[in-house]
Amino acid sequence: MTIATDTRELIIDAIRDRKGRSISIVDMSDIPGASARSFIIAEGNSTTQVGAIADHLRERLLEDAGTKPFNSDGMRDNSEWIVLDYGDIWVHIFLPEARRRYNLEELWNDAVITDLPDLD
Repeated sequence: MTIATDTRELIIDAIRDRKGRSISIVDMSDIPGASARSFIIAEGNSTTQVGAIADHLRERLLEDAGTKPFNSDGMRDNSEWIVLDYGDIWVHIFLPEARRRYNLEELWNDAVITDLPDLD
């Protein structure tokens, strides 16, 4: 496994730890000029859950990989959409309505998109 794959698996694990759902991996590694090599997109059912997923994700990556996000946004707002920038991987955690509104998967429809099954 590469470092990026290890980080990606830690991110997915952390999202699932807090019952995040509808996880998608958007692989943009073959798209020139893309802002990141991949996005990991997930949903929480409430603003509280979206915030809890983001907080847990930050803690897990710091503890298990010694990695902090380069930047984040949405943590102080209403937590309908939080993004964490880990360099090559950006993690987007949405409320379902916000995810449909911004529709990142459609915006990056030339990327390879993998939808992961929910565990419950």
